[in-house]
Amino acid sequence: MASAPGKACGSCVMCCTALEIPELKKPAGPACPNCILSGGCAIYAARPQVCRDFECLWLTQRELPPNMRPDRIGAILMEDDETDQYRAVCAPARPLAWRNPKVFAHLVAVAKTGRTVVAKAGLSSWRIFASGDWGPTV
Repeated sequence: MASAPGKACGSCVMCCTALEIPELKKPAGPACPNCILSGGCAIYAARPQVCRDFECLWLTQRELPPNMRPDRIGAILMEDDETDQYRAVCAPARPLAWRNPKVFAHLVAVAKTGRTVVAKAGLSSWRIFASGDWGPTV
């Protein structure tokens, strides 16, 4: 999927920090050794396919406003193709970013469409329901 018009990663490097990148033996949490913290990748032209393929939902969905960019809310909004979950993957330094009222309202709205919505922070995860209730996943 292509980036929505007018959107670019800019200085956001959340995908380079919060996500695991097995191809680079990078665990979730620390910055990728190739990450340029001011924005960008030192091996951009030779980055692994998983990095080439990944685009967060903020980048691709026109309806997500600028103030929902991952580095601004502390969570990457993404879809997990294997589980069909809509996820908010939180930055290690902001494990409860999904509880920010703006982010939580968005996650509840997505749950109301019938999607399974999960917030993740490290090894912890919570399911968000259409009712606005939430609880740990098993």
